[in-house]
Amino acid sequence: MKFLKKIFDSKRKHFAQGGRFEKLHPIFEATETFFFIPGIVTKKDAHVRDSLDLKRLMSMVIIALIPPLFFGIYNTGFQSNIASGLPVTFIAVSLKGLRIVLPVIIVSYVVGFFWEILFASIRKHSISEGFLVTGLLFPLTLPPTIPLWQVAIGISFGVVIGKELFGGTGRNFLNPALTGRAFLFFAYPIKMTGGAVWTVVSNVNSSGVDTFSGATPLAVSAVQGTASFIESLLAKAGFTFPKLFFGLYPGSIGGTSTLMCLIGACLLIFTGIASYRIMIGGVLGVLVAAYPGYIMSLVSGNSTVPMLALHPLYHLVMGGFAFGIIYMATDPVSAPGMNTAKWIYGFAIGFLTVLIRIFNPAFPEGVMLAILFMNLFSPLLDYFEINFRLKKRVPNV
Repeated sequence: MKFLKKIFDSKRKHFAQGGRFEKLHPIFEATETFFFIPGIVTKKDAHVRDSLDLKRLMSMVIIALIPPLFFGIYNTGFQSNIASGLPVTFIAVSLKGLRIVLPVIIVSYVVGFFWEILFASIRKHSISEGFLVTGLLFPLTLPPTIPLWQVAIGISFGVVIGKELFGGTGRNFLNPALTGRAFLFFAYPIKMTGGAVWTVVSNVNSSGVDTFSGATPLAVSAVQGTASFIESLLAKAGFTFPKLFFGLYPGSIGGTSTLMCLIGACLLIFTGIASYRIMIGGVLGVLVAAYPGYIMSLVSGNSTVPMLALHPLYHLVMGGFAFGIIYMATDPVSAPGMNTAKWIYGFAIGFLTVLIRIFNPAFPEGVMLAILFMNLFSPLLDYFEINFRLKKRVPNV
């Protein structure tokens, strides 16, 4: 590492202001900080600060994303080999999943960093480490069969329209990864997860790759009947509650396993990076919204609105709710900063997720739209809480 340090030290002058490659300084700085912790120190009077800078914060989020990422790679390969009639050994499945998922992640990072470098060079500021998280979050929300050109378009829309258009990291009011995901959902809905999920199928007799679709748990639940009927229908389709919790079924790359998301949540909460108030508020919002309809369906014995008859706990483990409320809703830029506002924000996301799932069959997932909708109200929630606290202060006499 000392050898690399000497190289960076000797070449830094060429990328500094007035150097031959001054315009490429953002690239040089980003490359250096990839290998070494920034050596910037306070040069003026001391001020209150902690050791958690932006790079360390984003690095911890990346570590918290490792459980759903690794499980997503395994699950993608497992579903593909099952559908193809190929061996399902751990190594075979993992290699197959890696071959499917890795290109999606590479395209996301390459195209996203292109836009980050372009805007950093134009504005003459450093490349934000925030994209390290966005570039990984975005692929994990996608189905494994998505064409790579759609990945490029989606991440471009998320970075440019969802973030850079408003001034870059820290100034965006929408989650960039979720903005790109929403764009693909509405622009190319056929192969995006929702009512149907797509699985990669490798033809054993040829080198060609094909796909097939199947109903998601949320689509299976949208069938009129009693609560016991819907739960038995889910079980017959292979979607038992334990299976939904562990996540070994077709879906988005990283959003199927509630267990893996909970492991990441524990790390984020323990390190203080993500707010437990938003996560718990989201769970409470789901339960408060789902239980009245569920009780009504039990009393009446039948329900004209299918999703009302579904047990509320299923809403917590189906679809991408766990992934969304843990990794997307807690984005420190697009989420509120005040504590009470965080409770309201999380609760509203959970509540809206259930309402969308129940009353709008066109959007069976729900959590994506709920988070983006509450992103718009996040500054307003902070505004009201700050004003409320200021009014409670004792005026100076």
